[in-house]
Amino acid sequence: MKKSSILILLLVAAGLVLNFAFSGHDFLAYTLYLIAFLILLFRLVGKTARRLISLLLILGIGYFVFLELPIIQASSGDGDFEVQYVIVLGAAVKGETPSLALTERLDAALDYLNAHPDCSAVVSGGQGSGEDISEAEAMKRYLVQNGIAPERIIKEDRSTSTRENLQYSFDIIRSAGADPEKDAAVVTSEYHIYRTQLIAHSMGVSIKGIPAETTHITVRVNYFIREAFGVVKEKLFA
Repeated sequence: MKKSSILILLLVAAGLVLNFAFSGHDFLAYTLYLIAFLILLFRLVGKTARRLISLLLILGIGYFVFLELPIIQASSGDGDFEVQYVIVLGAAVKGETPSLALTERLDAALDYLNAHPDCSAVVSGGQGSGEDISEAEAMKRYLVQNGIAPERIIKEDRSTSTRENLQYSFDIIRSAGADPEKDAAVVTSEYHIYRTQLIAHSMGVSIKGIPAETTHITVRVNYFIREAFGVVKEKLFA
């Protein structure tokens, strides 16, 4: 068997393992499938087609890098600042237990709330499939269990998307007489900050970001890859 055939099989096998044995690795798996497909394609086509595919591949990689740069730049957040409200974006809840991604966001919010005792949290997220309670309720419970007074926490439990997270949370902040742009910041996973700010900007709000660090490096890489496609979708269809 040729070395290229062995490599294709290994790439596909690794992709299948990532797809079915590990959560949060889908886009890494898709990347491996794409590489395997390209290797196979280069074996099957002639020299002219290879040159065309190579050109398209270079253009595609260039566009991907173009999309990723602002995502990476935004992932460090907006530095040290003080606001009246932090909007904590929801993520999956397993039954009544926050997922790792949601726990990471909550821990980042806790750090900020403990450092700024006059700040309140708007915990934003409705109840999805497989969730016994709303994401907002799970977040409130976690923050209270970790020492945040209940009166500092405002639940927004209707949203089902990042856009709704922001819209409903902005409405709450405005109803309290504050300005989301001046008086609020958003807490979300580091890879998600740029798209969140992009969505907020489309609503007329330039909002600061507080990054939550993704614990597992492979999961982090996976979601940075995914965000490039999320940004394209946002720009084309929002």
